Amino acid sequence: MCGRLSQYRGIHDFVAALAIPNALINYVGDQPLARYNAAPTTQLALFHQEGQFLRADLVRWGWRPHWAKDRAAPINARVEKVAHGPFFKAIWPRRAIIAIDNWFEWVDEGGPKKQPYLIRHRDRTPILCAAIGQYPNAEHEPGEHDGFVIITADSAGGMVDIHDRRPVTLSPELAREWLEPATPMERAEHMALFQGKPTEAFEWFKVDRAIGNVRNQSAQVIDPAGEIEGDGYT
Repeated sequence: MCGRLSQYRGIHDFVAALAIPNALINYVGDQPLARYNAAPTTQLALFHQEGQFLRADLVRWGWRPHWAKDRAAPINARVEKVAHGPFFKAIWPRRAIIAIDNWFEWVDEGGPKKQPYLIRHRDRTPILCAAIGQYPNAEHEPGEHDGFVIITADSAGGMVDIHDRRPVTLSPELAREWLEPATPMERAEHMALFQGKPTEAFEWFKVDRAIGNVRNQSAQVIDPAGEIEGDGYT
């Protein structure tokens, strides 16, 4: 999975997709998030369960343990290793969901520059991605070491050779079970390994290379290629 995604709807649209009746503790706000071209280190809306409540906070995309100061903070965690390796041991029990509108991949098609693709649900509903992280709660105020990673799995052939990894995406029912603190860690691992949404749930198309400029946060970056004038670099 490449390090770029969109999270532009409002938090209540994402809550509706989760279909959780619990009251929301909202530290994100009610306005559309309008992050059309979010890169690593961006503060993104992250859901987690706090007691009987669903909580939403803005949390940095990327995390590393305090002892791993010699490397950049990863933004993703491989589902094959995340539950048992030492790197993510501290946050594996701290499950979360990041709801996104789409993500992007870059494909080498033989031209001078790689071609970006947008990937989204065929029915345009929010994508509920399994995540883990260190984030605020009733006992923990926001801190400089907060962050989250998205769990990724093999793309089952690369989604027509777009990329060999993609987020573990869950149905609303499974996303609610993932968020539930009482869900055993073994069950959570099984969901991540075997119950992510299939390739058939998604569609993808080329977008303009303007997406390559991380400063470009225009809504036009999610339009199909050919519908935007210019390439975004002039």
